[in-house]
Amino acid sequence: MSKIRLYLDEDSQDQSLLRALRARQVDVITVNETQTEGLIDEEQLRLAATQNRVLYSHNIGDFCQLHIEFVTREESHAGIALLSQDYSVGEQVRAILELTVRKTAEEMVNQLEFLSKYLKNS
Repeated sequence: MSKIRLYLDEDSQDQSLLRALRARQVDVITVNETQTEGLIDEEQLRLAATQNRVLYSHNIGDFCQLHIEFVTREESHAGIALLSQDYSVGEQVRAILELTVRKTAEEMVNQLEFLSKYLKNS
């Protein structure tokens, strides 16, 4: 059982979030670090899959649609974790940490998770 590794897309790569996750030993990379800014969402999702990383984004509509398209085409991805940008960095960190405690990387394959369900005040 492998621990979830994250890939933060362009919408979610806040430096405070990145520092907070790394301080808690979450394995995380960003599109800036992979120098893939500007790739379309589908390419970002495929890149995350090749690295066995769950893609984390605030771009709920587009990634919900992409998830449906991947499932329909029987194309695999490593998982998608979504949370609206209305949440503070602290809330995002709590939700992500809760996801990593409850799910393994293997359990996230081809799954779409709304992280708001991991926040008690939601």
